[in-house]
Amino acid sequence: MSKTPPLDREAKRRLAVIRHVEEVTGNIAVRCWYFGLSRQACYTWYRRYQAEGVEGLRTRPKAPKTSPNATHVEVVGKIIYLRQNYTSAPRRWPCTSSDTTGLRTSF
Repeated sequence: MSKTPPLDREAKRRLAVIRHVEEVTGNIAVRCWYFGLSRQACYTWYRRYQAEGVEGLRTRPKAPKTSPNATHVEVVGKIIYLRQNYTSAPRRWPCTSSDTTGLRTSF
């Protein structure tokens, strides 16, 4: 049987708000206002708590699970190869004192 890691500080805070709502007032909107939280966040936490229990209150990663529009690995490899072996910067002309036109060709 695996042990679940302890709740982080933010999850403990969310649990305290929800338990306060359940035990004392029963009104989520008033408790969110009292704690200075948005109603949208409180209702999200409450729904997660009802569906998943305490585990639903843990902080979740904000990164997407999938990236369907991501560049394919083969294309990324080709781009890296081209960037390492070729340059896209324009070539600069060296500035020499023996220039016959008298114009500077680079700065």
